[in-house]
Amino acid sequence: MHKPTHETDKIIKGPMHQSLRHDSAHKHVAGSAEYIDDIPEPAGLLHGAIGMADRAHAEILSVDLSAVKAYPGVVCVLTAKDVPGVNDVSSGGRHDEPLLATDKVEFHGQPIFAVIAETRDAARRAARLAKVEYRDLPFWTDVDAALANDAPLVTPGMVLKRGDPEAELDKAEHRLKGSMRIGGQEHFYLESHIALAIPGEDDEVALWSSTQHPSEIQHIVGHVLDIPSHAITVNVRRMGGGFGGKETQGNQFAALAALAAKKLNRAVKFRPDRDEDMALTGKRHDFRMDFDVAFNRSEEHTSELQSHLNIVC
Repeated sequence: MHKPTHETDKIIKGPMHQSLRHDSAHKHVAGSAEYIDDIPEPAGLLHGAIGMADRAHAEILSVDLSAVKAYPGVVCVLTAKDVPGVNDVSSGGRHDEPLLATDKVEFHGQPIFAVIAETRDAARRAARLAKVEYRDLPFWTDVDAALANDAPLVTPGMVLKRGDPEAELDKAEHRLKGSMRIGGQEHFYLESHIALAIPGEDDEVALWSSTQHPSEIQHIVGHVLDIPSHAITVNVRRMGGGFGGKETQGNQFAALAALAAKKLNRAVKFRPDRDEDMALTGKRHDFRMDFDVAFNRSEEHTSELQSHLNIVC
């Protein structure tokens, strides 16, 4: 058997098992890594903010935007009526996530309108001045209450099945039932969502987006603006974190920025504050998992398995 004759012989030569420097590591350490909000602002840049629902589930009876439009610095206010294409930014093809809500809101913080103003501060302040009249609808904030009230599934149920598990469960020597829970999680990326849109000739628009899925941004913006995907250029140099939270959630901000930019023929940037970002975007929701396990093992192993399950649950 070969014995290492030198310290370097103890490791695999090449990239495996060796530390590699990140391409931008020196820029991160020096603070020179450029993110979208570091890009010099184009001349005439406008800023966007989103008018958010303050109900978890409700019908929209009326929306009064007169105070929003009258706020100093506001250039325009966008609603679903301003969308030339499809008022939807869902990624799965179910068309169940409107860019801007029209007659109903389905989560607290859902976008109803967008404000475009000369400054970010003006846009955010104006967005809070809308008067929205609602008719509240029932909602539940945990899995148990939703199940108890027969709340509809957000997505269709999926079943993976092989053989006849119901019959086999009854045949086994041992059977364990229980329930375990996994808490919800927020994708707490350090850089919030951000999108900068610069209008071009004809249908063209250039976008800088903090996204994990630039091709989806391209297609969604195309659907919203009713323009071909090849007219849309999406730039992603780097992100300040994502963890899945920027895989589909960037659609909203990029689409609104592009919509405003093409409507006004001026560059537009959306950068929500942290609290707005967390309210506007999706999460990893909490889970309750019920299990029913049957098996043939000794009593000793059964007791050991039960103790492990009790620890997990």
